[in-house]
Amino acid sequence: MSLEHAILGFLNYAPMSGYDLKKAFDTSVRHFWPADQSQIYRTLKELTERGWVTVEVVPQEDRPNRKVYHLTDAGREELRRWLATPLPPEELRVPWLIQVFFVGQLTDAEIIALLEEHAAELRARLRQYDRVPQQAAAYAEAIQSPREVFFWALTLDYGVRMTRAALEWLEEKIRILREMNSSSEGE
Repeated sequence: MSLEHAILGFLNYAPMSGYDLKKAFDTSVRHFWPADQSQIYRTLKELTERGWVTVEVVPQEDRPNRKVYHLTDAGREELRRWLATPLPPEELRVPWLIQVFFVGQLTDAEIIALLEEHAAELRARLRQYDRVPQQAAAYAEAIQSPREVFFWALTLDYGVRMTRAALEWLEEKIRILREMNSSSEGE
């Protein structure tokens, strides 16, 4: 997936400024597709150059002019084309598994601490997922489309299930390491 298609998707709901888009990312899809402000503005410039969005400058008193981006017919067509096109299989990269692969050089206590830290991060991520529906509620209310909200919920469910599976795996491996460590101490 590309950031440009995510932006087209948000602009399909309503015209937005770069700031509005950042807020939309942070309160809806950040759990699987984060974007920083500079990436968003850089991509909006590219989308404008391609003719997929137009920019409207809205004068404001006491503040700089606001740039509001609108999806063009060409942008809507590109979004639909992308949505209907199967994506290539994703290349799986899990940085912490590289650590696990080589972690045999550490002591069991160091390994357990490392795995416990990652498990704590996954538990924190699950707590963040609990807040996503409330954060996205304003967008759900604005677009008035239960169908869209249903598909938003599917992405959240995927994130929750993947995180729970990874956490379950980690907790099992921590338990096994502790058992191995306690049995070797008893010898």
